[in-house]
Amino acid sequence: MDFEGLEEVVAYEGKQFVIDLDGPITTNDNALQLCEHFINDGAQLYAMLGRYDELISKSSRGHKSRIGVKSQLILPFLRAYGANDSKMHEFSRSHIKISPGAAKTMRFVQELMASFVVSSSYEHHVSEVCDLIGFPYENAYCTKLTMDSVQMDDWEADLLKNYAQEIVSLPPFEIAIGAAEQSDLSPRDQTTFDRLDDIFTKEISDLNAFRLVTEVHSTGVDEKAADLLDICKKTGVSLDDSMYVGSDSTDVLALQLIRRGGGVSIAFNGSAEATREAEVKVTSENSVVISVMAEAFYKSGKDAVMSLVDDWSIHHIQSSGFVHDYLIRELSRVFPSGLPGVERVRMNYLDRQVGGIAASKQNG
Repeated sequence: MDFEGLEEVVAYEGKQFVIDLDGPITTNDNALQLCEHFINDGAQLYAMLGRYDELISKSSRGHKSRIGVKSQLILPFLRAYGANDSKMHEFSRSHIKISPGAAKTMRFVQELMASFVVSSSYEHHVSEVCDLIGFPYENAYCTKLTMDSVQMDDWEADLLKNYAQEIVSLPPFEIAIGAAEQSDLSPRDQTTFDRLDDIFTKEISDLNAFRLVTEVHSTGVDEKAADLLDICKKTGVSLDDSMYVGSDSTDVLALQLIRRGGGVSIAFNGSAEATREAEVKVTSENSVVISVMAEAFYKSGKDAVMSLVDDWSIHHIQSSGFVHDYLIRELSRVFPSGLPGVERVRMNYLDRQVGGIAASKQNG
């Protein structure tokens, strides 16, 4: 451990720390980066599949093609363009971007408590990140898959490449704010949507590589919540003794579980969806803020964290007795001109978000 002066910090039993990988720990969008690296026009293909998946997920009546999210739908095309397990590991390893302070934070929280990572990313990326920051991969939940399990003949690869190029050549597919059904699409967008539907439900669903769609289960919003409950079951630690740090829409149910269960739920540079479900909003360039809150939580529980949040100042942090001098010095060093934004998430935050959406629709 590289935290000089923390020798007297003692780990406290009965609490745990769970954090999203994508955002708080890394700044990568691994699936997008893989597409850009392996697939011709890969970014456009990934974006098109993302919009297709977004509309399907919004549909209140369900949909026949709800067989996978974009990170699954892209897999047959990655395989067709030569991606395999070793190449995905190699690419991920050489393109990791660790968020400032995250490696120190993850080493620190492991000294205090049982710590876990949850991620929507593929296991290749997650395992390489864990190796780089010294985190046990067995404590990471992510999207498991084995690309090498699918053997692909040349004709199948060529066919999938042709479909990939057709998809990126389709007219731009836009989803208007408030759109919730296919009937909300413009005629042109409906044509694009129907063509994508045919490709995934009729034309490539019998290919060998389509097993990567049907057999891989992405770690999405429901899975992260289930992973959180599984962690509690394995450790025997309750939700009210858990801290969860999330950042995007896949964290909303897990954050909601923690908040309702009495634990500490933090949105770290979070999306609007994640922030609405958290109790604490952190806007920071460096994760040392999370280290400070983690120590306060493990020393004196949720009340200690909320006390810091309500009077977020160096003076109060120093006088609270919840945070070691080393972390206070680190906080001051990283933020010499003033502390980053930390606040409770109140109902007026939700009101501002709803009002902003309404104004955008009206202006549009």
